[in-house]
Amino acid sequence: MKALIAGAGRLGAQIAQVLAAARNDVTLVDIDDDRVAELEGRLPVRLLAGDACEPDILEHAGVLTADLVIATTGDDEDNLVISLLAKRQFEVPRVAARVNDAENTWLFDQKWGVDTAVPAATPLISLIEEATGATDTVALLRLSKAGVDVIETAITPQSRAAGRTLAEITLPAGTVIATVIRDGQPTVPAPEMRLRAGDELLVVSHAATEQEIHAVFQ
Repeated sequence: MKALIAGAGRLGAQIAQVLAAARNDVTLVDIDDDRVAELEGRLPVRLLAGDACEPDILEHAGVLTADLVIATTGDDEDNLVISLLAKRQFEVPRVAARVNDAENTWLFDQKWGVDTAVPAATPLISLIEEATGATDTVALLRLSKAGVDVIETAITPQSRAAGRTLAEITLPAGTVIATVIRDGQPTVPAPEMRLRAGDELLVVSHAATEQEIHAVFQ
């Protein structure tokens, strides 16, 4: 799947990390040059600085061949404009948009090119599940084209993994840690990284169940 994400804030970056970890072709666009520079080398995606409300920027980002566009900026007006352009001008098959202000929810419909409107408070996995159209899971996201599951788990002070390095943790066969989200920022996991309370982990697995993953960390 080829995905284009507009908005490289915490949510956009997390979605990009998950979709890329599941071997999708991901492009992340943000109007803030500094934010794009900050993410360089930290995410396995194509990064582009520019205003996604501009058709030329969307075209440069690859919207003409995109299977999915997700508008995750912090501005509802921008998300609506991006969605409308993606659907009406570029005929993107699936468009999802974040709703920042609940009072604007009524605007986020197919008249504005939005196939899926996702409230800002929606958990990350549920948001991606809605955006990609995957509906065959509960509490985890199945990306059928990639043949993998992405499971979200959090480290608490009581977690057995708290204080341990990633190298010290034995994962089920066919399982890798895609990213560790710390202080709101996705981080490429390194073996020497020591987990601490508050960390959120996105784990990619071909075979392990949600229960097996949680048993490893909790």
